[in-house]
Amino acid sequence: MRLSSALAGIVLLLAAHAQAAGKITYTSPQVAFEQGLGAYKSGYFEIAIPALEEAAAHGSDLDRFLAEFYLARIYSENAGAQTDHAKAYLLFQKLAEENADADPDDGRRAPFVAKALIALSGYLHRGVKEIGLAPDQQRAIDYLQHAATFFDDKDAQFELARIYLTGSGGAEDVKRGMHYLSVLTGEGHPGAQAVLADLYWRGRFVQRDEQRALALIRMAVESAPAHERIWIEDIYQNIFCGSSQGTRKQADGMVAVWRKMFVRPAAPAERMGLGGRELQPQRTCGDGEPVTIQRKEPGGKDAPPEVRRESATSVPLREAGTSK
Repeated sequence: MRLSSALAGIVLLLAAHAQAAGKITYTSPQVAFEQGLGAYKSGYFEIAIPALEEAAAHGSDLDRFLAEFYLARIYSENAGAQTDHAKAYLLFQKLAEENADADPDDGRRAPFVAKALIALSGYLHRGVKEIGLAPDQQRAIDYLQHAATFFDDKDAQFELARIYLTGSGGAEDVKRGMHYLSVLTGEGHPGAQAVLADLYWRGRFVQRDEQRALALIRMAVESAPAHERIWIEDIYQNIFCGSSQGTRKQADGMVAVWRKMFVRPAAPAERMGLGGRELQPQRTCGDGEPVTIQRKEPGGKDAPPEVRRESATSVPLREAGTSK
């Protein structure tokens, strides 16, 4: 039975008092996992850790797997008091090594393995000084490619696109990056829509198109998950404030058409409990004009209806060039 949010809050509060008193116990590893996951999603990491550790030590195979994943997520949080990047890296590495060949159609495990691979790629890109791990760009890319191709993870494909668009691999890499962005945009990936909007606004790799840029970033901000909103809305503010009223009206028409063509994102981050805190600064243009941002939560009353998936060739984007 699902607890109401109020009752769940009371349960977590009681658990916190019990933990502080050193009396916290769990009737079973499954109960420990459920309590740990609930505490994690509510932001009570200090309650989540011992519960998830209990589940990781004594739970079923799937509960152990998920408990280790959420422990790694907690330790990888930069803003948390429990941050421990060495522990996070080793847990993500364990998950990836033990599950690299997991069935990609297993919805209970495969999406989490893919996210672990993405996290590992990030650590290898930066290095982990706490354990003397030096950056290794090729291994970082290898992890992303495995998540992107074997597990068909959209976030991994997006991260690969951004790497390709650095241009270090020449025109062919740029072409690959633009292909990923185009396909992901049609599949409703907010990050891809935002990056592509920025490219159209600046005329980089594509012919400059202000209307298309504004329409794309409008699509992105409407469905951006909470943990991605800051940087996506930064791009929106820049494009919105630099657009004329005529451009805005033309973009409105594009958005109306594209809403019927683009696939609405399934928001796996929210379903997996991977979202971040709501950070929504008040935004204004340089002349004081308010920046109006319409956010549409998945499943909310303002969300557009589900639409059929279109092929990549039907996405209303111009062909990307490599001359700029």
